[in-house]
Amino acid sequence: MASESGARTREVVTRFAPSPTGFLHIGGARTALFNWLYARHHGGKALLRIEDTDKKRSTQEAIDAILDALDWLGLDYDEEPTFQSQRADRHAEVANKLLEAGHAYKCFTTPEDLEQMRAEQRANKLPMRYDGRWRDRDPSEAPAGAPFVVRLKTPTEGETSIDDAVQGRVTVRNEEIDDYIILRADGSPTYMLAAVVDDHDMGVTHVIRGDDHLNNAFRQLPIYHAMHEIEGDWEPPVYAHVPLIHGSDGAKMSKRHGSLGAEAYRDEHGILPEALSNYLLRLGWGHGDREEISREEAIELFDLSGVGKSPSRFDMKKLEHLNGCYIREADDARLASICAPLIGSEMDLDLLTRAMPVLKNRAKNTHELAEGAAFLFKQRPLEMTEKAASLLDDGARANLSTLSERLKAENNWTIDALEATTKSLAEELELGLGKLAQPLRAALTGTTTSPGIFDVLVLLGREEALARIDAQAAAAG
Repeated sequence: MASESGARTREVVTRFAPSPTGFLHIGGARTALFNWLYARHHGGKALLRIEDTDKKRSTQEAIDAILDALDWLGLDYDEEPTFQSQRADRHAEVANKLLEAGHAYKCFTTPEDLEQMRAEQRANKLPMRYDGRWRDRDPSEAPAGAPFVVRLKTPTEGETSIDDAVQGRVTVRNEEIDDYIILRADGSPTYMLAAVVDDHDMGVTHVIRGDDHLNNAFRQLPIYHAMHEIEGDWEPPVYAHVPLIHGSDGAKMSKRHGSLGAEAYRDEHGILPEALSNYLLRLGWGHGDREEISREEAIELFDLSGVGKSPSRFDMKKLEHLNGCYIREADDARLASICAPLIGSEMDLDLLTRAMPVLKNRAKNTHELAEGAAFLFKQRPLEMTEKAASLLDDGARANLSTLSERLKAENNWTIDALEATTKSLAEELELGLGKLAQPLRAALTGTTTSPGIFDVLVLLGREEALARIDAQAAAAG
């Protein structure tokens, strides 16, 4: 088995190979990221293969969703995607070579025979495996024209060891692996064969995937060994099986933990792609105590030696915290372009962009940004929340009327000048600033929460701000 260091004598080639039967779930997104980073770190190639051989479950909608999610995460690939379904002839070609060389055989066992075999194994509490009944029989013993599958002859004695780049040395007794099917009765290849042939033909040097595939590695190696014997250039890849992601409670990740498609974190949770990428990077890989790691730094630092052997725990609150950090660092125009469709109404994109420095200081996701900006684009008369309306009694409206006159006399429409004017009036009225500022916020935004009230006045501008104040000051109590 090749070691990780040995494989570096060749150009590193990784592949991400999703099955398009649904969205790109969070574990798949991390696998894609780890493969991409490893290739970029070593100056190699990152490839994409769509494993769409399950014709009943694979859909174009799922393919589009996976490609969209990968693009959103900024994971680009060095060649056009390979579609496994288009390579069935090549897979069958390899199966026939294995058959001709005696490394595979035709199996004529009927479905009824298989069910009887399994029933006997269950009754005797034996492992559920094909018993090799056609392994050494001559096909001429089968009825003429009988359907058959092609099974691989796997080793029956000894052990196979893999020096996994994450798990370390893992050993399995060969007797635990049965002669599995590589070609179905209709001539179509199985996943186990197709994956090996595609990895070989794509020049894949490192297979980085979830540790739920570890058993597959022991089933796939005999194909490499047999084809190496036949053709001489089938070198197995370095395997790196990454522990799965669990929920915050330590249980297997599910929808209740936030096991959603990558696009759902964007669309439903308002997560930025760089935040999700950073969070996924830190799920199972670490570099000291660093939490924020840029894409450029990740490429420089990432290696398989930093991947842990224990499952990681997904924590939505930690992701949101990290997302808030990235929102505060993000370009204002970019944030405005993300938030604009969420607000939905006609808007001034320049105004929304100018508002971002104020809005993004407290937002944890883009939905909160959009909600915080909504007041800028409301039409008069403003719809009031129940709490906001309760602040606007007759006394508050009278104070707003006085404040409006003072603000109209203000020549310098800046935060400092507006704050000084408002504080001065509050002192005259012998009110705490909040007693004046809260009704003012209600009048300007229709809510009781907003950015700083003087930021709101400046963002709305003199004309709109005074019009909103006057509208509430004149309203009946």
